Amino acid sequence: MNAATCRRNRRTMLALLCVVAGMAGLAFASVPLYDLFCRVTGYGGTPGVAQTPEGAVGPRLITVRFDAGVNSALPWRFTPAQEPMAVRVGETALAFYRARSVADGPTVGTATYNVTPLKAAKYFDKIACFCFTEQRLEAGETAELAVSFFVDPAIMEDRNLDDVHTITLSYTFFPLYGTAGGAVAVSAAGPAGKTVR
Repeated sequence: MNAATCRRNRRTMLALLCVVAGMAGLAFASVPLYDLFCRVTGYGGTPGVAQTPEGAVGPRLITVRFDAGVNSALPWRFTPAQEPMAVRVGETALAFYRARSVADGPTVGTATYNVTPLKAAKYFDKIACFCFTEQRLEAGETAELAVSFFVDPAIMEDRNLDDVHTITLSYTFFPLYGTAGGAVAVSAAGPAGKTVR
């Protein structure tokens, strides 16, 4: 094999290694990038995160319903703690869910969420939510979990949403696993969790 062939082979191998490294980097970055895309666009029913409501409170009323679910691997009971509520667009509202552990020891869960109808997700903004942090429950412990939200007044300018009178906010809790043999991780509950016994 001559020197020119060796150089070509080295360049080809280096290019292939760069492609493999780039693909590995994209694989690791794909989940956070997809999550960011969903939060910005409301894609897949992912509501936005906001600091405070933008614009004045409008006259339009929207009924917000609450839904709760738990992955079968997490030994919790999780339910909305209240009935549906009617809120004016631009008005900040506070809602509660209730989580109760039926495990023999401490467990930690993390919640995923979405909004239906999907087309309304980009106008549903959360200011604070238990879903922003992991939640820890001791054996038999019950916690009230809060979410503060508003419906963006810009929804009134979107003619495609004139038929939306009800929005459903859904959460599903999943176990948060540690690295030691799949054991459930233990860490402090987030600021939105309030323990009640």
